[in-house]
Amino acid sequence: MTSLIIHACLGVATTAFVMYRNRRLFTGGWAGIKVTPLEGFLYVVAVASVALGWYFNIRYTMHFGPRASWIHFTKSLFSNWAADSEAQDYLIVSLILFPLWTIVDGRRRGIRVPWGFFVMSLFTSLGFCMAGYLAMVERQRRYDAAESRTAYPAL
Repeated sequence: MTSLIIHACLGVATTAFVMYRNRRLFTGGWAGIKVTPLEGFLYVVAVASVALGWYFNIRYTMHFGPRASWIHFTKSLFSNWAADSEAQDYLIVSLILFPLWTIVDGRRRGIRVPWGFFVMSLFTSLGFCMAGYLAMVERQRRYDAAESRTAYPAL
């Protein structure tokens, strides 16, 4: 149970770090700062994903007790052919494609510390971080549009 508490603290800390580094997207009076329906939906998906993940992680930890570990958890992912198929896909997406996507795309879009989404995914859930990243992209897009209107007002 201690490991779950540590993971929860690290999840909150890494999420707060990413939000803090991108605070310009959440503060100030720029046009478009309000949450859009798309962004709101992404936040709901993020919260649902992390809540479901934590529900199952707590059940896993309670069921396996002292045997619960990263190694045991990973081995458990590969318990039959169907699970093997999903597990390999999840691992490739979460450990290779997601960090590559968020780091490359995030830098291009001007999101600060885009690698932070990968670090967050180690302590929260892939769904939480993916939805959070997409919400951040949506917010960054609106922020950039508002900034360009301010820098170059219509004549």
